[in-house]
Amino acid sequence: MNTFILTTSNPSALKDRPETIDLNFGAAVEQVDGWLDGFVRLIPNIGVALIVLILFIAMAKGLRKLTIWQATRSHRDSLGQMLGSFVHLTLIFFGLLAAATIVFPTLHPGEVVAGLGVTSVAIGFAFKDILQNWLAGLLILLRQPFSIGDEIVLGSFEGAVQRIESRATIIRTYNGESIVIPNSEIYTNALRVKTAEVSRRSGFDVGIGYSDDSRRAVTILSEAVAKVDGVLPEPAPVVFHWALEASWVTLRVQWWTGSAQSEVAKTRSNVVECIKYTLDEAGMDMPFETQVHLQHDQTEDSDKSRESQREGWPADKSASK
Repeated sequence: MNTFILTTSNPSALKDRPETIDLNFGAAVEQVDGWLDGFVRLIPNIGVALIVLILFIAMAKGLRKLTIWQATRSHRDSLGQMLGSFVHLTLIFFGLLAAATIVFPTLHPGEVVAGLGVTSVAIGFAFKDILQNWLAGLLILLRQPFSIGDEIVLGSFEGAVQRIESRATIIRTYNGESIVIPNSEIYTNALRVKTAEVSRRSGFDVGIGYSDDSRRAVTILSEAVAKVDGVLPEPAPVVFHWALEASWVTLRVQWWTGSAQSEVAKTRSNVVECIKYTLDEAGMDMPFETQVHLQHDQTEDSDKSRESQREGWPADKSASK
């Protein structure tokens, strides 16, 4: 049967008794006293560590502001925000590492870094997509395939770039919706930047009748489109023969405008209206598509006869012999 024995600080009573549970309050007090002594001895180290950490924090904030300011001068605000945050967190990490080394002199930074190297592999697998998007966002900001305000097309999404964040790029569609696209998709897929240049070419096909003078149509349309509001004088608009369809001659009209979608759409509407009324005033026909439908009444008795030639019924040559 186990028994409980209350011991005192008497050294003779500190010996462990087999098959008993010793309640040694003196040992507990000694342990707490040792902790307090150790803490008191570490107070100078803790004070120095706090000073070092504060210096690193101040340095991190200063370098972050300097990075953002320098990027702003180059009109690359998003890149400055991302790099500033990265520099800030990196310096704070090294500040914590330096402070921990001062408080615990037996702690070697190399061992900590080595341990973090193994841990970072596991973290990398766990946060693979986040790290991939962050790196893709950094590369996008560094290489600048497009800028804030550019109109881009990625797959089925089209709109103006609102901002580029560390994880995703936000675009605003022409009908007012916001689309969040992961940076990794933008960096690894084909992307069309519609406002990469200051001007963009648009085109429209129009058909005129075969009885009309197509050369005259080319001349009058070229002169008319050049006067449309929004059409750039250089390069000048062009009209040329494009195809010979079943019911009309196709003319292709091409012109240049500013690259913004609003300007392209407005100018296209003006050009189409100009083409329509210019051809009307010139008396030129824009024919409808012509289709011929053959209908055969198969209610007569002779319809089943293959001896005579009828519309839609080939003659049976063997029967005529």
